[in-house]
Amino acid sequence: MELRVEPAGVTDLTVLRAMREVPRHLFVPERLRSRAYEDTPLPLDEGQTISQPSLVAFMTQSIRPRAGAKVLEIGTGSGYQAAVLAACGARVYSIEIDPALARRGRANLAAAGVAGVELRVGDGYRGWPEEAPFDAVVVTAAPDHVPPELVLQLAPGGRLVIPVGDRDQELLLVEKAADGSVSRTALFPVRFVPMTGEALERSPR
Repeated sequence: MELRVEPAGVTDLTVLRAMREVPRHLFVPERLRSRAYEDTPLPLDEGQTISQPSLVAFMTQSIRPRAGAKVLEIGTGSGYQAAVLAACGARVYSIEIDPALARRGRANLAAAGVAGVELRVGDGYRGWPEEAPFDAVVVTAAPDHVPPELVLQLAPGGRLVIPVGDRDQELLLVEKAADGSVSRTALFPVRFVPMTGEALERSPR
């Protein structure tokens, strides 16, 4: 796995260790387990996808994970990104809008022996306000704008990594400074499944 993620610019030793430790084959459908360690997205039975390892690693590195950090994940999916975050020592709060996917993600996390992830079913557009602030937020589905509530729930010094766009998507890094000011950096083009639920209702288009 390390041979696959280092060429993507992943150098953080904590992230590299987490990528080695998390058994990706437990987070893909059984029929695709022979391809689990390819650096490619794979389809899930619920019509969604699990991102390629290099992208998961890069997004994880982008939030600068550290032991004890409180991280919000929007879009649990198979549970793989949450498992990588937990392997970095983060306390993970993950929200999944699809009940079937949430059940699968919870089962996968249990099968992999992952601790430190609290998962709930719901629309992640407004985040998890009762647990805010968060040191970081990772979004694994693409709205066409950055949900303002997710920025509000970032702690000072916090980082949000999110794919944004409709057909043409970019991975954005949103940083909140100690004084509360916010900056955005476009990283590179990506392709994620669209964010559903309130994100569609609140679209500025």
